[in-house]
Amino acid sequence: MSTRAISYLKKVGVPFEIVRYDHEEKGAEFAARATDFPLARTVKTLVVELGRKKYCLALMPGDRQIDLKTLAKVSGAKRTAMVDTATAERLTGYLVGGISPFGTKQQIPVVMEESILQHDEILINAGQKGVMLKMSPADIVRALNGKVAAIAR
Repeated sequence: MSTRAISYLKKVGVPFEIVRYDHEEKGAEFAARATDFPLARTVKTLVVELGRKKYCLALMPGDRQIDLKTLAKVSGAKRTAMVDTATAERLTGYLVGGISPFGTKQQIPVVMEESILQHDEILINAGQKGVMLKMSPADIVRALNGKVAAIAR
């Protein structure tokens, strides 16, 4: 089984383990319960607009909420807003509930909530509903050339 996310990680040489579960509803809370993995270590990928036609992916622990004002400051944007489902799917090429930061259709900058780095391994979406990747948060930052900042509230 392969997704664009898995292909991307193989290409850049980042180690990961595939974790599957029965996807009955979207969201980090369900994924954490279904995989018996802590919610704080189950990472959600959010698509955020940074003003006109600029976007970023925010990687957040499943048990935290994004602080859009802080993300705006970190990104140098005047304002930020969550995008709608259609925009998220068009930009990433993934269906909501299966959005991965790896192998997106368009290259989108990534900002990871800094508290994620305190864990040795996390779960993050593999680009398909019901498929997660167990991997090191430091490897995520390296693979995506991402920014790390305190963007949770």
